[in-house]
Amino acid sequence: MLSYFWSREFLLSRPFLWLLFIVNLGGTVYGYIWYESQLVATLETHPLWQIVFVPDSPTASLFFTIALLYFLFPPRKSYGLVKVGRSIIEALAVVCSVKYGIWAVSMIVAGAWQGAELHWQHYMLIASHLGMAFEALLFFRFMKAGVVALIAATCWLLLNDTVDYTFGIYPYLADELNDDLSAVRAFTYGLSFFSLGAALLVWRFRKKV
Repeated sequence: MLSYFWSREFLLSRPFLWLLFIVNLGGTVYGYIWYESQLVATLETHPLWQIVFVPDSPTASLFFTIALLYFLFPPRKSYGLVKVGRSIIEALAVVCSVKYGIWAVSMIVAGAWQGAELHWQHYMLIASHLGMAFEALLFFRFMKAGVVALIAATCWLLLNDTVDYTFGIYPYLADELNDDLSAVRAFTYGLSFFSLGAALLVWRFRKKV
């Protein structure tokens, strides 16, 4: 009975896909609102081109939300630019969701470990970000993206990491973590490669089924 809820029949049913789409869209909007103060500060003190690198988690959620539309409204064409575009979006949805889902939870836990006070929003963020990583790997079984697209998406993650920590526009951290910035930076880069590895494992399994 429980296996039904992991099946293609259930996960790709339109009612469930619409529910997932609405939840992810709402989470994406909330995420951009959460970043509002940093977005405003970045616009005031940094070049305009850097703004796209600021909201990490909501952008990952946005990619996954768009990827769900491919299941709800399958393209009539499955070749050329349509195929490439879908592959890139799906790859970004997977590696970005896995990375920033784990990253956000890790930073919250690390801050609490060093004495940062946790509020109800932090527990909500832990649950939602773990959900981001889980759903991305769960649905990657049904996606079209392959190795090349995953590597391209990981290059985007590494570019994002470089811009974040070169120009100081990384997500706000708990005050307790400010003296651990070098460790946070190394962890962030490492998660980019971990996310690629996790996606490749799912891809390899997907190719066998």
